[in-house]
Amino acid sequence: MYKVAFDNNLYIKMQSEKIKERIAHFGGKLYLEFGGKLFDDYHASRVLPGFEPDSKVRMLSELKDDAEVVIVINADDIEKNKERGDLSITYDQDVLRLIDAFRGIGLFVGSVVLTRYKEQASAMHFESRLHDLGIRVYRHYSIPGYPADLDTIVSDNGYGKNDYIETERNLVVITAPGPGSGKMATCLSQLYHDHKRGLRSGYAKFETFPIWNIPLSHPVNIAYEAATADLNDVNMIDPYHLEAYGQTTVNYNRDVEIFPVVSAMLKLVSGEECPYKSPTDMGVNMAGYCIIDDEAARNASEDEIIRRYYAALIDQRRGKSDGSEVLKIKLLMNKAGITTDKRSCIKAALDKAESTGAPAVGWELPNGTIVTGKTSSLMGAVSAALINALKVVSRIPDDIQLISEDILAPVQDLKVNYLGNHNPRLHTDEVLIALAISAQTNPVAKRAFKSIGKLKNSEVHSTVILSQVDENVLKKLGCHLTCEPVYQTKKLFHGSN
Repeated sequence: MYKVAFDNNLYIKMQSEKIKERIAHFGGKLYLEFGGKLFDDYHASRVLPGFEPDSKVRMLSELKDDAEVVIVINADDIEKNKERGDLSITYDQDVLRLIDAFRGIGLFVGSVVLTRYKEQASAMHFESRLHDLGIRVYRHYSIPGYPADLDTIVSDNGYGKNDYIETERNLVVITAPGPGSGKMATCLSQLYHDHKRGLRSGYAKFETFPIWNIPLSHPVNIAYEAATADLNDVNMIDPYHLEAYGQTTVNYNRDVEIFPVVSAMLKLVSGEECPYKSPTDMGVNMAGYCIIDDEAARNASEDEIIRRYYAALIDQRRGKSDGSEVLKIKLLMNKAGITTDKRSCIKAALDKAESTGAPAVGWELPNGTIVTGKTSSLMGAVSAALINALKVVSRIPDDIQLISEDILAPVQDLKVNYLGNHNPRLHTDEVLIALAISAQTNPVAKRAFKSIGKLKNSEVHSTVILSQVDENVLKKLGCHLTCEPVYQTKKLFHGSN
């Protein structure tokens, strides 16, 4: 059952105030390393119900008169055509998407930085494209011995070789399409150049997870480990913070391991003592103060860990993973004391599949009601479950037909006889279009159509891997999907149909 666990308005207020405070601390110029997703942080919205996916951007909008955005992309990632798994677009495409999105809400995008630049062909092509679009581009280079050889790094042969990014605002938000892009190095490079120019500036880090002021074993923090299983991130107590303040806080291994180096870099770059005594000190995250229902956050996070487990199973089945993520998340489930039985829609789907002998779907509505869907000649199981879920939220009796076969049959005919599809069953997008058509003449169908928004935050489980079409529709509806790592057919190639 869906329950709000997070005060989003309080978060936006507290977070923007904290960042303003940190800007003032450094005398008016702050390079803020912005981790995680800015526009579409669906992980945060799942583990902290009430957190809006665009909360970070709304928070930055509060500071837009003082802020500019610098987008960092690793030139090697351009060369490799690296993709964002959640959007299925390459990192260079995502840079353009981010620029449009930032501009669309009134945020100033100052420039793009190509890190680890060594004249890669694809990176040079992307650089030319950005120039043609009127976007400033800077080059940063790999530094031999990074991050251990401080004498080289903090010198004219290290950071000094990088282009200096010309910025105009007091708050410079350094963001990227994904991890490993070089955000921290970009910030420290700027500090080096500013110091050589006699300019005072500072560095801070904004990363939502792990949340530093809740327990290490809290499901919210465990869910972060599950989400980053492929990166081998491990949450841990910040030993530097504990030693300096006698206070237990949570950070993750990469920041803890690199902190001595970062601390030494900041000292060399600025010529002053490092302003931070711990990795936790570097952060400005206020999310932990905005959890208003700890039990709801724990429950949502446990569900997310299970969802991550099934996603890892699917990646293994598709050949995208060697299975190590599955094993790691299984250990995290044991740590959290949960099993897949916790997710009610799973049992409902498996029971339905067993009774019908065909693929099935279990669908838990936000109020906890469970409906199911079975495979038929007209619809796939997920489409049937979608219709059944709409009937429940619309209070329409189960025996009422929402879409007449006079509408469904021609769609099937079009799919098979004209568009070359082998599967005549209707996908969720086709069912919703058919429902929209029916709603023009059928008042009951209209009632169901107007209730689509009530499906948001449903939990859905399928006994077979769904098509990309169905996955995308459920995501757009705000439903949270898991699937058994089983294909419906024994074919070697599995397309979108």
